[in-house]
Amino acid sequence: MESEKRWYVIHTYSGYENKVSANLERKVHSLGMENEIFRIVIPMENEVEVKDGKKRSVQRKVFPGYVLVEMIVNDRSWYAVRNTPGVTGFVGSGTKPIPLTDEEVKQIMRSMGVEESRPKIDLQLQQMVRLKTGPFAGCVGSVSEINEERGKLKVLVSMFGRETPVEIDFTQVEEAE
Repeated sequence: MESEKRWYVIHTYSGYENKVSANLERKVHSLGMENEIFRIVIPMENEVEVKDGKKRSVQRKVFPGYVLVEMIVNDRSWYAVRNTPGVTGFVGSGTKPIPLTDEEVKQIMRSMGVEESRPKIDLQLQQMVRLKTGPFAGCVGSVSEINEERGKLKVLVSMFGRETPVEIDFTQVEEAE
């Protein structure tokens, strides 16, 4: 059942995105559809606005008139979303909604500042690694610290006869042969 859970785009009246989101949330809870409709997101991004010489951070809708819904599409969930006040329909051809691709979802979440899960790394302390990018590209060093939450490593690189710690992203190293 979990494999059917996908992100879909619903079209709303312009300016009704927040109302649609709130109405749909209420509908999901009142009909007990938490196992069919999971998350409702209005893609937003922070924008710096200068007004009267002052800078302010303003939240702006990335796709005005659209709301993203993570759901399992069946007759009941389709009907619930489709008949929410302010919803004009699903984005897709005809009556069948077309899900977003995983890459599209990642890109939208990234633009909103929602970081996707960090890559898992299969390295241990003291293991020798080669740095792939940055000023130390090509250098080999040993892993001295692993910070999984931040996705960072500390690697001790030998320079001028001394060990120098370099903080680097998981994605910027490879195992040294």
